[in-house]
Amino acid sequence: MRKGIPVSPGVAVGTAFCIHEVFVNPDTKRLEDNEVTAELANFETARDKAAAELRALQHKVEQQVGHEEAAIFGVHESILRDAAFTGKVRGWISHDRLTAQAALARLLDEYTVLFTRTNDEYLKERLNDVRDVIVRVSSHLSAQQMTTDGNVLQGPVIVVADELLPSQAVALGNFDVRGIVTQAGSQTSHAAIIARSRGIPAISGMRGILRNVKTGDTLVVDGRGGHVLINPDPEQRSAYLKLEREFFLLKDQLATNRDIPARTADGTELELLANVNSPADAKAAIAMGASGVGLFRTEYIYLTHPDVPDEEEQFIAYRDVIDASPHHNVTVRTLDIGGDKTVPYLGHTHQEANPFMGWRSIRLSFEHPEFFATQLRAILRAAADAETKGGRVRVMFPMITTLEEIRKVRAMVRRACQQLKDEGKPCVEIPVGMMLEVPAAAISINDMLPHVDFVSIGSNDLVQYLMAADRDNPKVSHLCQPLAPPVLKTLAKVIKSCRRANKPITLCGEMAGQPRAFVLLFAMGLRSFSMSPAFIPSMKELAAHLTEDISHRVLRKALTLRTTTAVKRYMAEELAVIAPNLAMLDTA
Repeated sequence: MRKGIPVSPGVAVGTAFCIHEVFVNPDTKRLEDNEVTAELANFETARDKAAAELRALQHKVEQQVGHEEAAIFGVHESILRDAAFTGKVRGWISHDRLTAQAALARLLDEYTVLFTRTNDEYLKERLNDVRDVIVRVSSHLSAQQMTTDGNVLQGPVIVVADELLPSQAVALGNFDVRGIVTQAGSQTSHAAIIARSRGIPAISGMRGILRNVKTGDTLVVDGRGGHVLINPDPEQRSAYLKLEREFFLLKDQLATNRDIPARTADGTELELLANVNSPADAKAAIAMGASGVGLFRTEYIYLTHPDVPDEEEQFIAYRDVIDASPHHNVTVRTLDIGGDKTVPYLGHTHQEANPFMGWRSIRLSFEHPEFFATQLRAILRAAADAETKGGRVRVMFPMITTLEEIRKVRAMVRRACQQLKDEGKPCVEIPVGMMLEVPAAAISINDMLPHVDFVSIGSNDLVQYLMAADRDNPKVSHLCQPLAPPVLKTLAKVIKSCRRANKPITLCGEMAGQPRAFVLLFAMGLRSFSMSPAFIPSMKELAAHLTEDISHRVLRKALTLRTTTAVKRYMAEELAVIAPNLAMLDTA
């Protein structure tokens, strides 16, 4: 049994399907003579698709962002067309009988050795460009493999990958994926967010798992404690299949509360909202009984788009999510790119030692005002469309740090709305809010509140910034804990300040869907929670067992505890008393 970071609770048993990136354990099988021609054709098709993609990207980025940012794609296409580059891959396929993926892996190894031998910093940096080109071609080969190997994905599947990218998640959308295991990532990685939105067990930080698992193996994923069992014996398999049935039965039972109001045992009304990436997620939110969308992550439109989404494409995407959402009630977050989420046309040439604390989110948007204005215009148009249908749309901005930034975004919203009106296009005034995820903003919350219409706590980033612990680094993941005493004290202060100022406040980080954290947040005075749709029924069930007296007693004790371990242990004990049937839906 192997141990990783539990990121989505529950138990699943299924057949492993390994998504191998170029850099992770490439396929070492040798081609048969009659397979060579087809493999060469696969490589040429993937290369042509990559080249077409690069040309489209260069043209669109030049129009929307700038010539300098677009130039990199011309460089990448020239690498892709280089005779030495393509000749080596074709030769290894033809003569050494390597698969195209294995040939690309060998090519990357060769270039890595070549570039690292030089003392020229410029040449060393070019290795990143070669790597990007190889990954682009490889992704098209992987997509072809998913299509041709679709039979591999029949029945319950456990996806095993280095990290599950948004584009890969889209490709897996039609398959019966029961669990996800990744080598990289954390509780807030792409794979974790995707898994929680679908309500399936997942584990990240499982280093080296791709060296020990092959497609076709039987896997057990226990998302409660972060354990993976490879090829269990019959007795183990039978035991975990029973747990899996109990997990699905509990989820089905809880889903029947979708039409019941979210209310505590002593009658306090709660707002349970959904975090979504797409119209499919918004529909899931309705099915799970959400009262609206508390976080629409717009960056997934950019991350899954083949090039750069223009205003009309964005408007349609936002409109579709709003139309699919419960009561057309949606809070839209503007582009949150940077850190663990990047697109090649923004920040590609800006290498940073610590990207999570650097040029990202609203800072990047300020750097490209016209690009940012396109998104604001699309959001405002979608809000005007929603208003005609009785909907309510709000907009919030990520990583706000200073009061000056709030003033700047409000001015940009006003400017975008005036542009639309000047062009005869619909625009309505919408509430403007801030994501509170930077400690500086938490400290100065009372200065911020007069200038925003609402606050949404982004606990994922707030925790890592407070604890100075990169959430994607397994070496320090033990520090990046939402139940850490400093985190709880900070949240209590912020929630109290917002309630005193009569400003609406929601928490839309992963804490909102974690039973132990939910109890404490409710006791602090939080009444609006936004979470992955799959968690809404269980949090509604938990709320039905809570009273203000119970939660206040628990919070008073929790705030006296001095270590994260003590808080987690205490809350696990209390949860077992308050709602024992929800233990399977909690993570360690």
